[in-house]
Amino acid sequence: MQIYGKDFDRWNEAKKIIHTNENLPLFSEREVWWCVLGLNVGSEEDGKGRQYLRPVLIIRKFNKNIFYGIPITSNKKEGIFYAPIDSGDVHGSVILSQMRLIDARRLSHILGKITGKESAVIKQKLKALFP
Repeated sequence: MQIYGKDFDRWNEAKKIIHTNENLPLFSEREVWWCVLGLNVGSEEDGKGRQYLRPVLIIRKFNKNIFYGIPITSNKKEGIFYAPIDSGDVHGSVILSQMRLIDARRLSHILGKITGKESAVIKQKLKALFP
């Protein structure tokens, strides 16, 4: 059954499979990974396509299991809730207002890594949002 164009039942089945995955990838801060974000409620950022993937910047690693991640849009956006990124294969803007705690089991495959300079700008913008 679809609600507002979202097939939550299909996503729930996919989430059950992700939850049982015990092969955690090795990841580091400043890396951008394709991440299975799934279908979320309301204005929360969703993953795209049949695998519910979206690029996510790893901004803070807590341990091998969890990290703070920030979803990325391929659109260049400006304003206090966005920060541009343009490193290697990673182009667009991080959506600062959508930062969240993410389990490593959601990570699919690495896309690239941003520069230390870009990371510093993003962290500065985050501090301005959450003083």
